[in-house]
Amino acid sequence: MDFNSIMDLEFNKNEDLFKQLCTKLSHREKITKLGGGEKKIESQHKKGKLTARERIDYLTDKDSDFLEIGLFAGDGMYKEEGGCPSGGVVTGIGYVMGRQCMIVANDATVKAGAWFPITAKKNLRAQEIAMENRLPIIYLVDSAGVFLPMQDEIFPDKEHFGRQFRNNAKMSSMGIVQIAAIMGSCVAGGAYLPIMSDEAMIVDKTGSIFLAGSYLVKAAVGEDVDNETLGGATTHCEISGVTDNKFPNDQACLDYIKKLFDKIGHNEKAGFDKAISVKPKEDPKEIYGLMPSSRVKPYDMVDIIKRLVDNSEFEQYKELYGMTILCGYARIDGWAVGIVANQRKIVKTKKGEMQMGGVIYSDSADKAARFIMNCNQRKVPLLFIQDVSGFMVGSKAEHGGIIKDGAKMVNAMANSTVPKFTLIVGNSYGAGNYAMCGKAYDPRLIYAWPTAQIAVMSGASAAKTLLQIRVSSLKGQGKTIAKEEEEALLKEITDSYNDQLSPYYAASRLWVDGVIDPLETRKMISMGIEAANHAPIEKFNVGVIQT
Repeated sequence: MDFNSIMDLEFNKNEDLFKQLCTKLSHREKITKLGGGEKKIESQHKKGKLTARERIDYLTDKDSDFLEIGLFAGDGMYKEEGGCPSGGVVTGIGYVMGRQCMIVANDATVKAGAWFPITAKKNLRAQEIAMENRLPIIYLVDSAGVFLPMQDEIFPDKEHFGRQFRNNAKMSSMGIVQIAAIMGSCVAGGAYLPIMSDEAMIVDKTGSIFLAGSYLVKAAVGEDVDNETLGGATTHCEISGVTDNKFPNDQACLDYIKKLFDKIGHNEKAGFDKAISVKPKEDPKEIYGLMPSSRVKPYDMVDIIKRLVDNSEFEQYKELYGMTILCGYARIDGWAVGIVANQRKIVKTKKGEMQMGGVIYSDSADKAARFIMNCNQRKVPLLFIQDVSGFMVGSKAEHGGIIKDGAKMVNAMANSTVPKFTLIVGNSYGAGNYAMCGKAYDPRLIYAWPTAQIAVMSGASAAKTLLQIRVSSLKGQGKTIAKEEEEALLKEITDSYNDQLSPYYAASRLWVDGVIDPLETRKMISMGIEAANHAPIEKFNVGVIQT
């Protein structure tokens, strides 16, 4: 068999496995988007209400893109409570009357839209994106309030339920438009969210807002009153003045929001460069076959980049230096970007040394730091593409100052003021996750492909380390362990750790904003940069970097 035939077989094998992963992704998306299930959706319709996703579909411009944030939030969590698909709230960036905005819609099919701990985290993430990018935000409120059995995990801390009202106030002072529609229940502390917005609408008969419902009012002050009289649309539009307008149904309320957005003025832009969008010359679908089925096999990251960028043009910076990190300029959907990506193929330096792919060496860290500073100087947004095993270790690396060079890269990346976007396509291990702009370093958006893994170290390495600790502990207790028991224990540890490596595990906890098919990558980056362009950037100040 000749070399080309072998490569074709390898490509086909990779393609089959990647497409299987994407099919599983699509299946999980469909199930998750059902929220509380078809019976709960039918129940919403019987009340004359649209579901959260139907409201967003009706509100957003026809045939426009919607970039969902946190679809898999809560995935696999709260099993004893019956689960919380999508965290009980749908959030994402969409277009209303041509205006890009953040939309937050409670999903009443999931525990009546009650707030779980992950719900609060997801709402705060949506507000964070709106604040960073100066995006108008629309709240479609339909929530029973805090999920009381878990109130201690959602109520009192800094990043809990109350933080969203602080953000309401902060966004108001920043001049960020906030519009709220009360389309169902809105109770207790949650009542402050729509009323702290610039304008609050309410749907007659189905929308209600009060600090305490009729049962609690009866218990607290002995008053008999029904919920409609207590806090319905007529009460708040004609008596209290708490809400601004009432509407007969969801559609009429959403139509009014469209009219409001049609007249919003425009803010100062950041000024990122955009040209006419050009599709990649190289077929993006070939990514499926180019990504190895084994994550220890090398591949050329340039091949991946060329299938993501306009006209497949990637202008490398310091191409022959620090070759385990690729740096260069390109365009994605017309937007200029600076790309920092881990090179996965084994490279040979001018000194004749072989460097492992996916590992950050001193020279590659130094190169990346300089490139990041250049992008800040030129107002070019940054895209980090992660497939990283970590920094190089050993006496040679330590003597060469790997810690100092790694610190330079982290410093430049952390202090970057141009917007950063992160895409995890393969490994994201240890300090490599940090240096390549992991979640802790404030990427405007961070998404993963189904092939991603995120952890301190690989599953094999971690399992062996954890096994050694467990065996040593047992020996310390005077217990012996047979070879068969040790093998069974290793499998148990490996399986448990591998579950945590999954991109869905990361997405469920909002370590990433979502898991996407590679073919969705250009949309994600383009919409992200468009959003970032709404917010002028500060002057870059890198701080202290040792040379």
